Amino acid sequence: MESQTFVSAANISERQALPPALAISTVIFALRPSEMSGRPTLWLPLVRRIREPFKDLWALPGGPLAQADSLLDAAARNLQDTTGLAPNYLEQLYAFGGLHRSPSQRVVSIGYWALVRSTQADLAQETENVKWFRADGLQTLAFDHNEIVDYALWRLRNKMTYGSIAYHLLGETFTLAQVREVYEAVLNRSIDPANFRRQLKQTAHIEATDEFLQGGKHRPPRLYRYTGERAGDQPGSPHSRL
Repeated sequence: MESQTFVSAANISERQALPPALAISTVIFALRPSEMSGRPTLWLPLVRRIREPFKDLWALPGGPLAQADSLLDAAARNLQDTTGLAPNYLEQLYAFGGLHRSPSQRVVSIGYWALVRSTQADLAQETENVKWFRADGLQTLAFDHNEIVDYALWRLRNKMTYGSIAYHLLGETFTLAQVREVYEAVLNRSIDPANFRRQLKQTAHIEATDEFLQGGKHRPPRLYRYTGERAGDQPGSPHSRL
């Protein structure tokens, strides 16, 4: 017993002497229909861990940082490998380096967050160990990934108040009602349709097209497009490295 105690203490001491490992974790947001109401809601893909620590718990897509990878390349590669997604919007979020976020060697994770359109999300690889979950009301995740998701949600909601962030979740053309649904899904609250429509039509870079959305029961609504710059459209842009 004394020998086992000595070995255990030695192992702990050796682990504490190791330099921190670096990893990438990415939160990917997309709009998907609510299972209850059918209205668009915010979802994200998670990966089931198949080994310790935290075996069988769900976690964010990610992995260790390879020697030859840039941070952005590592985030993009990890997303492609785990979900098959290649999001246009990919931005650095924060560095998460709590002393006890991993029970083994200390790991510092560089967080990223991404936005994909629902049509892209529908093409994502989904298996027994890779599934989509509602962003609100998540179960306990591995490591400190609940904290990372909460931080990414806070960042996204703050960015909804300005700029072009909402349009990364929409197609090239959209109805004004679809824009409102994006805001309602992200902010998780209802918005008055008349006020929102009036404010949106006064916004710069919202241009009406000659096209209408077909297939509904009522008069087809007009389609619009966003004509301004979409910050972060291309991985590697200055915005994606913030």
